[in-house]
Amino acid sequence: MNISRSGYYKWLKTRNILNRYEINRKDLGELIIQIHKRKPSYGYHRIRKIIVDETGWIVSDNLVHKVCKILNIKSKARHYKYKKPGEESVKYENIIGYNWKTKRPFEKIVSDTTSFWFKNKKYDWTFYLDVFNNEIVGSDVRETMYGNGVLNHDKAVKNMLNNKIKRGYKDLETIVHTDQGIIYSSVSFNNIFDSYNITRSMSRAGTPTDNPVIESKNGWIKKEMYIDFDINNYNTVQEFIDDIVYDNNNYRPSYALNYKTPIEYRTQLGFE
Repeated sequence: MNISRSGYYKWLKTRNILNRYEINRKDLGELIIQIHKRKPSYGYHRIRKIIVDETGWIVSDNLVHKVCKILNIKSKARHYKYKKPGEESVKYENIIGYNWKTKRPFEKIVSDTTSFWFKNKKYDWTFYLDVFNNEIVGSDVRETMYGNGVLNHDKAVKNMLNNKIKRGYKDLETIVHTDQGIIYSSVSFNNIFDSYNITRSMSRAGTPTDNPVIESKNGWIKKEMYIDFDINNYNTVQEFIDDIVYDNNNYRPSYALNYKTPIEYRTQLGFE
């Protein structure tokens, strides 16, 4: 076996004697087992912190992790599958991709909710934007509070769908693209679209660049609402938002529309 006689007898003499590294690891294992019994939800980072705080024994995260693996000790806290930015939505894939070209109104609609302050109160504004001409075709605003999100989205989307019917586009397909927010992903929200020939599309997780139209709109509108509008002239937040929507659709010239307003652009092209 190519083992020297002296080497064999040395191993034979010391095989049941632990060296200092093995003793340290054995003692560390006993500590880890005790801490895991006390705090079964803790992972190796927290276990290592307790060891340092309670014993003063300076050990590395890597060593604690190795010993935990040997002892098959794992945190009993629920582990969530990590979803890295850029993964496709499980519920609705991003069917738009980077194709934002349109030939008519209500071909592609985007939506988001933005927050702002009005007279020392915080409000959430949900609005729907027609990609064809940057026209706001549905919105609703409510004071920010727990539980009002569903109502806010429900009224805004119905406002958009009513405009789709009034303008004569009910039977034409519309792609509604949003992020993966809780409301936008909910079954009750998406059931609203059943009778309106709506196809759903979602941005990838953590990828706001998948919805550049709405992100751009959010960017400038939150700046201009305080620059171009005097909040002190409004009694209610609804009047404030109504003016912003009207101004956007009727008066604000857009670079993407050759500096025409949204309504001017679509009416000159012969669309309702």
